[in-house]
Amino acid sequence: MTELSQSKSYPAREKQRPMPRILTVKKAWRLTPNMIRVTFAGSELSGFPHGREGSNCKLMLPEPDESRARFETRLLDGPRPVRRTYTVRHYRPTTQELDIDFVAHGDTGPASRWAIRARPGDFLGFAGPSAPKVRNFDADWYLFAADPSAIPMAASVLESLPADAQGVALFEVTSAEDQQDIAAPEGVEMHWIVQPDPHVASHAQDAFIRGLDWPEGRVQVCIAGETGVVRALRTFVLGEKNVPRGDTYVSGYWKIGLIEDDHQKMKRAEDG
Repeated sequence: MTELSQSKSYPAREKQRPMPRILTVKKAWRLTPNMIRVTFAGSELSGFPHGREGSNCKLMLPEPDESRARFETRLLDGPRPVRRTYTVRHYRPTTQELDIDFVAHGDTGPASRWAIRARPGDFLGFAGPSAPKVRNFDADWYLFAADPSAIPMAASVLESLPADAQGVALFEVTSAEDQQDIAAPEGVEMHWIVQPDPHVASHAQDAFIRGLDWPEGRVQVCIAGETGVVRALRTFVLGEKNVPRGDTYVSGYWKIGLIEDDHQKMKRAEDG
């Protein structure tokens, strides 16, 4: 019997996932007109790993007026709460506080709906975080591009860059008032493009990046956002500029016309 057939005959037992944390809201406010920052705090964050800003996490959302006891029962026994993927923006271990930013797009999505109504004492489930998206910073020049869905990730990576880093960061936002203060190195040029309707296909990021004077030396790329935009940028960066895949993080976070569950199915089908 070959090693491969052995693995098929005796599948490994699925690793049991840890119980999600149930996080409690300390405060929530409008960071910009279309971005809500929710700060969670409490002993539930004990042991939270350091250095995970910019990492993915899964949020499990309670039903309106659902009790904490009922929600905890559902986490254990089902039916499973709605899950959405978000980003760790800040974690402050000395005060055990965690910030997560939500794009505010009304009641059209369960996470936005929850964040708009979030008040101190509210709660949700939390699983993760994953490993950081970008861990090595040793390039001559850096390129960032993100829409609102990916600003928390891109901003976290920008704030982790070496102080002498050089590059360009491009953010596409819904209004000029949605620009954020990001503690990027002085050598990184920050650009903001306004796209009032995020559900209309945009070519602004692609046009802007194609118009850049491409530098000499090693380039590292961090691009995320709407799948159609990301595909065009991936073609340019990988296919035309020949940036090695190992020096890129390029990911579609959402797609116009699809909810997250359907978008994730689409990504799995493409990857498979």
